[in-house]
Amino acid sequence: MKISTKGRYGIRLMLSLALHYDKGTLALKSIAREQDISEKYLEQIINPLTKSGLVKSYRGAQGGYILTREPKDITIGEVLRILEGSLSPVDCVDNPMCPNSDTCVSLSIWKKMKEALDDVVDNISLADMAEEFKEKNHVEI
Repeated sequence: MKISTKGRYGIRLMLSLALHYDKGTLALKSIAREQDISEKYLEQIINPLTKSGLVKSYRGAQGGYILTREPKDITIGEVLRILEGSLSPVDCVDNPMCPNSDTCVSLSIWKKMKEALDDVVDNISLADMAEEFKEKNHVEI
């Protein structure tokens, strides 16, 4: 399974919001500049994150975006599922409509792969990413 550009950029967008969480809203223009991502593309990515309730938008001069929960309470898995949909390597893991599903040996492999991936992304929070970012970049934000 490959994570699309939308998923990768969405994680970077959410990282920016996590890094600035205690400072109030952050304009999309600032995120675009900070992450070197097109503002137009970020506009497409922020919409499902806002609709899902992970991000709140504010209009006006002091407007921008802010996480609705603390970064420690938002997992990478949550973000990826909003932007990518299921993280299953094959459709039959989520929709076992195949007549061979009872005897299919491959299905157990795909299920194990999904469980392993879920275990990783559901145990890394935005706060974990922000901390790693600070360590790798030697910054205080």
